[in-house]
Amino acid sequence: MVYSRKGCHLCELVKESLAKLSHHGGFTWHEVDVDSDTELRRQFTDEVPVVFIDGRKAFKYSMDEREFLRKLAN
Repeated sequence: MVYSRKGCHLCELVKESLAKLSHHGGFTWHEVDVDSDTELRRQFTDEVPVVFIDGRKAFKYSMDEREFLRKLAN
């Protein structure tokens, strides 16, 4: 899961990486727009994108693809 917002350049980069990686192997992801909910907007403020793997925060602001795959395998 990736928490993001519209107009966020870093969010777009992370989503592009997730889309590319998901084509190669065994996982699905979805996006949550933090601006769609008052509580999410308060929780994340400007700290997006945030990537969660299995309910645990794995990355904030940027994501290394190799590290993502390593964390996904654990």
